[in-house]
Amino acid sequence: MSSQKGNAARSRPQKYQNRHAFKNNLHDTSHKTKFINGIDVANVCERCKQIIEWKIKYKKYKPLKAPSKCVKCEQKTVKHAYHIMCGPCAKKNEVCPKCGIKSELIPGKPTVQEQLKLDTELQVMLKALPERKRRTFIRYMNRKGKPQGANNESSKSEEGMAEEQLENVAEQPRTREELLEKLKSLKLSNNEEDEMSDFEDEELSLEDDLMIKKKKNDSIFK
Repeated sequence: MSSQKGNAARSRPQKYQNRHAFKNNLHDTSHKTKFINGIDVANVCERCKQIIEWKIKYKKYKPLKAPSKCVKCEQKTVKHAYHIMCGPCAKKNEVCPKCGIKSELIPGKPTVQEQLKLDTELQVMLKALPERKRRTFIRYMNRKGKPQGANNESSKSEEGMAEEQLENVAEQPRTREELLEKLKSLKLSNNEEDEMSDFEDEELSLEDDLMIKKKKNDSIFK
């Protein structure tokens, strides 16, 4: 671009083109770089997430050496770089802990312990369901896992498909939550059906008792 006053237009492209993308670990394979590249940016708004990810990508991220002071509780509880408040204060005020603006926060990935806990919950709830509800849940998983217009025929049995999909649920945390909600709804409907069946059984038993008494009375009068 010319330094001439008012000349802001340029016909030629820039002289040095970026032919290769920047790699922050090309010449630096230290533990610090590996740690920074492995940071999962979560519980912040979309804009702040993009800013922090840009800093990580282009080697501008500087982690905290010691916890910093929160602007709300004024305690040294901020453990993430570029954040201005701690997690509890941000959650209490429903704001982003980095920019302090009210916006939708991006949740983080579940930890290994949370994944194992959810896996066991799924297994226990699935075993507690009756066969009909279990097959309904398996069909629900098959519908969620396949695109529209896909062929539903498979050589595997439904139980095998259920076990395989329960193992693959760990890679999709949101789908796991949907599966848990579906299982809970099936369990609730099953409990309601049991209560209705018990009520119907009681009504039938009362009707039978009345019929027996009526027959006895008729036989006495005869």
